[in-house]
Amino acid sequence: MLNKVLVVGAGTMGQGIAQWMAQQGIEVELADIRLEAISKGVESINKSWKRLVEKGKFTADEVLSWSANLKGVDLETFSPNPDLFIEAIAEDLDIKKGMFKDADQMMNEKTIFASNTSSLSINKLCEDLSTARKRRFVGLHFFNPVPIMKLVEIIQGNNTDQEIIDNLKSWFEERGKVPALCQDSPGFIVNRMARNFYGEPLRIVQDFNRKKITSTDTILREVGGFKMGPFELLDLIGIDVNLSVTRSVWEAFKKAPRFAPHKLQEGMVNLGLLGKKTGEGYYNYEK
Repeated sequence: MLNKVLVVGAGTMGQGIAQWMAQQGIEVELADIRLEAISKGVESINKSWKRLVEKGKFTADEVLSWSANLKGVDLETFSPNPDLFIEAIAEDLDIKKGMFKDADQMMNEKTIFASNTSSLSINKLCEDLSTARKRRFVGLHFFNPVPIMKLVEIIQGNNTDQEIIDNLKSWFEERGKVPALCQDSPGFIVNRMARNFYGEPLRIVQDFNRKKITSTDTILREVGGFKMGPFELLDLIGIDVNLSVTRSVWEAFKKAPRFAPHKLQEGMVNLGLLGKKTGEGYYNYEK
């Protein structure tokens, strides 16, 4: 079904999607509006593969073949005929819509369009596209780290052809992913449920207190059975990314109090303390 994939957005999620797709033997192009992000993205993926070879997870020959599948391209030189175009850029409705509108004019009519959005409406994202493209538009919400996390939400818009949904579901299942079929609703399944996992601990802790933060994470890991506590997971995802999703879900639910962003999270973002990617968040990662 899929032989060639274009991923636009060379950040953490885009890199993960590109890496996993390349590991499936698919020709992958990784693009970004920032040229330096493209080279860094490809380099990061190759470093990841090198580490996995060193750990004995894969062979050098396997990684060599995957690396050959991966190519970094800019937004002027990508192929116009991929089987699947996945958008993995900033969680901003207008920016995403603009990208899809431009791509609709440039790409093959058979190309499936997909957004990796974690909370934005699929129907709104494709509302400016041609009728034919709306039938080939889906949400594909992967989870970080993509090569490891099996879950992928497949979100069906009002106009999406059922055959495309069924084919994507089968395709992912054949490759070890666990697809969850979703209708277009705020936060879909996981991010709607996860608001309480983050929101309630933030309300319990109230202000920045690392002792309380550590205790909360420990209780949820050791008693609740979660692999990571909420603050550990927030640091891994990116506090700014999580806040953006929180705001999106909150606004979609007409600012219902249970989904409201917390002042602690907003304060962390304002200070630039975003988690692992900045070296400090609810925990300190500076070496």
